[in-house]
Amino acid sequence: MVNTNIIDELSWRGLIKNKVPGIEDILKKPTTMYIGFDPTSDSLHIGSLLPIIMLIHFQKKGHKSLALIGGATGFIGDPSERKNKRPFLEKEILQKNTESIKNQISKLLKFFSIKIELLNNLDWIQNIYFIDFIREIGKYFSINHMISKDSVKNRINSKENGISFTEFSYSLIQGYDFLYLNQISNCKLQVGGSDQWGNITTGIELIRKKVGRKAYGITFPLIVRPNGIKFGKSDKGENIWLDEKKTSPYKFYQFWMNISDFEIEKYIKIYTFLSQEKIDDLIHEHRKYPNKRLLQKKLANKITEWVHGNKISKKVTEITNILFDKKNEPFQLLDDEIFISIYNHIPHMLISYEEFEKGIFLLDLLKKTGFFSSKSEATRALKANSIRLNKIIAKENIIIKRENIIGKKYILFQFGKKEFFIIKVE
Repeated sequence: MVNTNIIDELSWRGLIKNKVPGIEDILKKPTTMYIGFDPTSDSLHIGSLLPIIMLIHFQKKGHKSLALIGGATGFIGDPSERKNKRPFLEKEILQKNTESIKNQISKLLKFFSIKIELLNNLDWIQNIYFIDFIREIGKYFSINHMISKDSVKNRINSKENGISFTEFSYSLIQGYDFLYLNQISNCKLQVGGSDQWGNITTGIELIRKKVGRKAYGITFPLIVRPNGIKFGKSDKGENIWLDEKKTSPYKFYQFWMNISDFEIEKYIKIYTFLSQEKIDDLIHEHRKYPNKRLLQKKLANKITEWVHGNKISKKVTEITNILFDKKNEPFQLLDDEIFISIYNHIPHMLISYEEFEKGIFLLDLLKKTGFFSSKSEATRALKANSIRLNKIIAKENIIIKRENIIGKKYILFQFGKKEFFIIKVE
């Protein structure tokens, strides 16, 4: 049975940016919707969780969700929100990325016991002749219509980069996907990030003009970095990946723990499926005791458990509590199993015992960690009392000897309030 309040639910959570008028009426009955995923990397990131969250919301409310991986459109690359053209990926890499993303989506949905249909647009796009496509699809859109899209207009106005015909055609191919799914699966709704609004409306127009049906679209806001740039799989900026080989579970957990109080009330609504009543209670408690960081801890635990599993979530929570515990004595007494876990989850380095025979000056060892670009930078941090050695403030350039090694194996550095680095000595 369909739950008719999904628009109210998504609006309250801050998950609607744009919507086609009349969408509330069609969602009173079970409706098939789809969301696309771009295989330009072999892993999704935290921005990619939003479309998966939308799939889950629609499925839970009694609608049918489809996930479409762009095995064909990945050959081109979406020009939306980009200043430069995307580098083309080889076929083998795209196939590998597609399979990897498919597995990630399946795993994330399985956590909530949800099964949906996973599709690849290469299955139908590869069977179309170019001349047939530009004749049967291209005829429905004028050049004026195409260049009015923000994703195209912004690039055309760029004197340095411009836009290639390849990227220019992307919107038509995505529009064709919507048409295809509308005819094959009676899909009436496409959902995507706000940067996809132009591509979504192209599909809506194509369906209306070619088959005379009404289709709909919804977009959600993009998650951006502190500098205002969105998280993107092919960008060079540092992403928070879902693959633990790209972003460690500890770093993943810390990302959520470090969200500001200003942002956390928004994120707890977006990234969890907690009820409005439960979230309102948490926000009320958080405002009373902001130093306890209740919302950050709740979100970090929930989303790390979802992405990395209960066992790893508990482990990184334990590590976090140990690293940020201001008491020094318990830290010195931790067993080797805990230290192994810390070593595996935070930035680390292996050093031989021989290097400690005569001792190593602290600044030289700090330079080895790679956290400082030069010895002078490490010296400034040392003078500012922002370096801790085994949780004790280091006030001078002492010689590190074997007696500074915890349990004959480990040396822990802390830089400022949040950065840690551990050295294992063998």
